[in-house]
Amino acid sequence: MYQALYRKWRPKTFSDVVGQSHITDTLQKQVAEGQVGHAYLFTGTRGTGKTTCARILAKAVNCLHPVNGAPCNECEACRGIDDGSLLDVSELDAASNNGVEYVRALREEAIYTPAVLKKRVYIIDEVHMLSLSAFNALLKILEEPPEHLLFILATTELHKVPATILSRCQRFSFKRIMPQDITERLLYIAKEESIGLQPDGAEILSRMANGALRDALSLLDQCRVVSGSIGSREVLEVLGLAGSIQTAQLMRFVLQQKAEDALLLFGQLYDSGKDVGALLGELSGLARDLMILTTAPEGGSALLTGTYDQKTLLDLSRGVSPKRFLYLASTIQACTAGLGSSLHPRTEGELCLLRLCDESLSGDLDALCARVAKLEKLLASGSFAVPVSAGVPQTGTAQMGAIQTGAPQAGTPQNGAAQAGAAQAGAAQAGAAQAGAAASAPPAQASRLAKERRSPPPAPSFDQAPLPDEPPMPEEPMGRERVFDIPAEAPAKPPKPASQTAAPSGAGDSALWGQLMEHYKGRMTVDKRVFLNMAAGILDGDCLTVYCPNDFVKTALDTAAVAEVLRQVTSEHTGQPVRVAYAVGSAPAGGRSTARKAPPSPAAPAAQIPPAPAAPAVPSIPAASTTPAVPAAPAVATVPTAPAVSAVPISAPPVSEPPAADAAAGTGEDAMQRLVDKGKSFSGFKIQ
Repeated sequence: MYQALYRKWRPKTFSDVVGQSHITDTLQKQVAEGQVGHAYLFTGTRGTGKTTCARILAKAVNCLHPVNGAPCNECEACRGIDDGSLLDVSELDAASNNGVEYVRALREEAIYTPAVLKKRVYIIDEVHMLSLSAFNALLKILEEPPEHLLFILATTELHKVPATILSRCQRFSFKRIMPQDITERLLYIAKEESIGLQPDGAEILSRMANGALRDALSLLDQCRVVSGSIGSREVLEVLGLAGSIQTAQLMRFVLQQKAEDALLLFGQLYDSGKDVGALLGELSGLARDLMILTTAPEGGSALLTGTYDQKTLLDLSRGVSPKRFLYLASTIQACTAGLGSSLHPRTEGELCLLRLCDESLSGDLDALCARVAKLEKLLASGSFAVPVSAGVPQTGTAQMGAIQTGAPQAGTPQNGAAQAGAAQAGAAQAGAAQAGAAASAPPAQASRLAKERRSPPPAPSFDQAPLPDEPPMPEEPMGRERVFDIPAEAPAKPPKPASQTAAPSGAGDSALWGQLMEHYKGRMTVDKRVFLNMAAGILDGDCLTVYCPNDFVKTALDTAAVAEVLRQVTSEHTGQPVRVAYAVGSAPAGGRSTARKAPPSPAAPAAQIPPAPAAPAVPSIPAASTTPAVPAAPAVATVPTAPAVSAVPISAPPVSEPPAADAAAGTGEDAMQRLVDKGKSFSGFKIQ
């Protein structure tokens, strides 16, 4: 039956062990001098010779004819241990026998003397897999074993072995085997086995073994199927590797940030049968070599893998910082760690290459640092320019300047011909200022000079002064309706000039509030903007009254910061100082608009009477009319003198002027005064 190379060529004496002379010499000397201990602990990575040395030590202490502390491999004891026919040497696997019951059985058996050999030897492999109870059961016999008993423990994870076990054993640490030692051993075995292995192929196998001779022999066993000589090319094809040349080319594309070329080369290697994990592993090894070379150019040469020549490494590392190689190595390691659980390894490899070519795609702190470094490099070179977009909205002072000059703002409603005229006038002023500045300054400074030379913005041309505040109305007795006394007819006032009766250029206060709403919000926090949407504002002279629907909204807005914003924005727009007041309730219907209607006719002083709370206001009387349309006089005259006078219909439709009005006009008597005199005889009389 065929036997694997690593089993067939397992060392049988201390001199055959490769790369562990510091251990084999010590053990051989102990056997030769008769100073063999009762417990040994061999630790190290896989394939470094732990179990092999344990078997050689078991043969050496039981050999009938030892040669300078080494087994002769010819006596019955040595041959029996090699073929496993002697039960005095037991090799246990702690990975499958890790319970306390197995250790108890071992203790009961170990007290008996060996049947054939001089010592009973127990080799426990992967001892770190034992349970805590099993370790505790092993302590006593391991501390004070019988004279004929020898324990040899082997493990690859020393940190999992309890300290109580470590203190009872002689510990030997097996190191990784150097690539040149593995190469020599591979060439010797290939020669003995008639395998045409070339030195360059042996070097690749030794690097792939990662310090484990058993792995190197397994790879050689895999490559021996190739007919003829086995060189580096044949080894790369059999193992699915890209090779140093193609890996260096892929790294060159990554460093030059040529993502398209890197993806094309990766696709070619994948289509040719290369493994994604192996490709990323080679790329990671190259990134490590470059990082070590740039970090320690003098003393780090001994740490290199030796896969790539010095010229290639220097060419790739020229002009690249160690931080860049550190990012490449960490990114490849992170991708390789999750490659085994990925459903699409090729996609994972391609995404990894994209992140390697462009650090900003990773989205972490390294990507941000890379972007900042790139900006600093551009600034240092002087080739950095900030593009100016034509559609960027103006904010802050620029917006207020546009408002003051009357220029139309995006999103601001333009109402009426008066606003259009104001906008045209403001635009004319701004154009004149800009033209003057442009005549004496470069275009880049035209806007700044125009703002500096522009005179303070004029106040909005409100044609009429605001109406005076209404005097407080007296309280009426309980149970009676309020009666508005109609004042005596005032002398006719001269009509105002047409320039004063024309509609003002600015909108009313409610329109002003809506126009400035976005400017208010631009200087407030988000929470204040929400409450500002619930309020309404009316400007009365120099007082801006903010009407809040409830006390909660008023409390939220009645702060120094909000009042300062409202004051600043409104003052900048109107050109005069403004104070802010708060009130709870809804704003008056139509607001106290500064864009008021035309003044009432001198013949109708009743237009100055404020409207009653429960009835609509008295309509304005046209200037061409001499007498208002009133309810029919006979309807009032027929009402008897009784408390039921309130039953007079409020919404009686107006009728045409009675014929008596002409007679009254002839005598100079006012029809309204006559109607009032008649109404005074009734209780609860009210003018609609």
